[in-house]
Amino acid sequence: MARFQPSPEQSRVLRALWPYMWPQDRPDLKRTVLLSLVLILIAKLVTVTVPYTLKWATDALVASTGGTVPPAEAVSWLVGAPVLAAIVYGLSRILMTLLVQMREGMFAKVAMHAVRKLALSTFEHMHRLSLRFHLEKKTGGLTRILERGRSGIENISRMALMTLIPTIVEFILIIGVCALEFDWRYIVTIVAMIVFYLWFTIKATDWRVAIRRTMNDSDTDANTKAVDSLLNFETVKYFGAEEREAARYDKSMESYEKASVKTYTSLAVLNSGQAVVFTIALTICLVMAAQDVAAGRQTVGHFAMVNLLMLQLFMPLNFMGMVYREIKQGLTDIERMMEVLDRQPEVADRPGAKDLAVSGGAIRFKGVRFAYDPGREILKDVSFEVPAGKMVAIVGPSGAGKSTISRILLRFYDVTGGAVTIDGQDLREVTQKSLRAAIGVVPQDTVLFNDTIFYNIKYGRHDATDAEVIDAAKMAQIDDFVKTLPAGYDTMVGERGLKLSGGEKQRVAIARTILKGPPILILDEATSALDSHTEKEIQDALDRVSRNRTTVVIAHRLSTIIHADIILVLREGEVVEKGNHAELIAADGLYASLWSRQRQAEKAREELAHALEEAEKSGALRPADTKLDPVK
Repeated sequence: MARFQPSPEQSRVLRALWPYMWPQDRPDLKRTVLLSLVLILIAKLVTVTVPYTLKWATDALVASTGGTVPPAEAVSWLVGAPVLAAIVYGLSRILMTLLVQMREGMFAKVAMHAVRKLALSTFEHMHRLSLRFHLEKKTGGLTRILERGRSGIENISRMALMTLIPTIVEFILIIGVCALEFDWRYIVTIVAMIVFYLWFTIKATDWRVAIRRTMNDSDTDANTKAVDSLLNFETVKYFGAEEREAARYDKSMESYEKASVKTYTSLAVLNSGQAVVFTIALTICLVMAAQDVAAGRQTVGHFAMVNLLMLQLFMPLNFMGMVYREIKQGLTDIERMMEVLDRQPEVADRPGAKDLAVSGGAIRFKGVRFAYDPGREILKDVSFEVPAGKMVAIVGPSGAGKSTISRILLRFYDVTGGAVTIDGQDLREVTQKSLRAAIGVVPQDTVLFNDTIFYNIKYGRHDATDAEVIDAAKMAQIDDFVKTLPAGYDTMVGERGLKLSGGEKQRVAIARTILKGPPILILDEATSALDSHTEKEIQDALDRVSRNRTTVVIAHRLSTIIHADIILVLREGEVVEKGNHAELIAADGLYASLWSRQRQAEKAREELAHALEEAEKSGALRPADTKLDPVK
């Protein structure tokens, strides 16, 4: 007989799931589990008594009528045993239904508690995992793992306790009833039917799962192409590719159509096969019962009883395909969630790690080496110091390792050699929470929560007062803009803040950092993606924020860091120059070369902008054509 044999990994998943289903810290939920099991037994005992009540009613009717239809005037039997047996039959069915629903309602508390606790554990663990893990994974994939894991826990818990265990109990009780009321032939017939029914169900379900997977893949492919095409609506129009896009979409839908037809066909095969197997067994039992009644070995009530026993057995059997499929799929989904839980954080607090104590905020890199991959070293023996309250700017060509320094300072990664200290404390010896509490970051690409402007600013310090939030907004020069909005600070910023311009998002990020009030500040190319006018405004706000704070600036535009106390020039992971702006220009090295190229580019842009402006004034250029201006 084919059966579901969990893999070693799935067996491990079941063992890992058990503490959530039998929580040690929740004796009330343990009692609920035990009571649910008791209710299962009582409900199934009532279930097997229902056929008995039908037997009693049938036999009472036969006895009352003598096996013939009574004359219309002889109806005194209606108030006797047959009616009482019929009432007991009805009450038994009501009681059976109530017990089942009561059990499901009670166990829902246990199942949903397990869902919540395991989902929370996974969510917290995802946040503990290091940056490398999240860079390697698609966020959508992680949320799907979490979503499917939650669904898997609920399905397994409900299917196992609400369907599988009750069905097994019912099988045992029905076989017991057959042993008491009938003979071995009925037991053999029923057991053979159950075995063959389950074998056929598992085989057909495995076949259908493969078809269903193909259908889902086709559906996903069609949906992906539709969304991608609609998101690129303008591009499709540019190239007149409507027919081409429709053909791509229809090709995916054709695959979906074929797989869907196979899905419905396979379902018909499954249902037909199950019905044939069950009906053959039912017919055999009824034939044997009819022969026994005719031979006087059993009553007519036994004939009705075996019919109802078999029909009651068909209901849980009919669910076995779904139970098998859901438990198997649930184990797979939870297995993926467990894989995430098994992933150890690359950066973890050491045992006994203390909170960072910031007195001045002096930062020191001592012979730091770092590599994302063993074969490619990014930082090579980097050493420098940022005095407390001073500003150090880090510049250099793309790929020199500038942003890596900020990630190491935030301890998204641990150095592979050397050490990084703040006020003499090695970052590896302090807690990550206290380290990041002491550092404020204004990144190049500010990503906001899909919430209000007020919420995003207050995210800097959740216990801040409304007045403090507004003061921070004023310091970041965004308060005046917010007041022009109809909803003010309650304005929703959209997903990733897309309803705001780049400059507005940066001001929100600055306000958030001001509210946090950290002693150390990291400005990671915070203005490189902005136009010249906005850059000047944002730079003024950043200068105010960084005043009297230890500040590390990762810079692309050198004009924004000429006032820095120290400028470090990186090339291929090494500090090749160090000094202030004037000293580095005088040294005529890499910094001077970068400065010269940027000044030439800026001068060319200014000259082009001036020429376009003059041409517009003279009428040689239409005003609409000024959108070609690279400055804009």
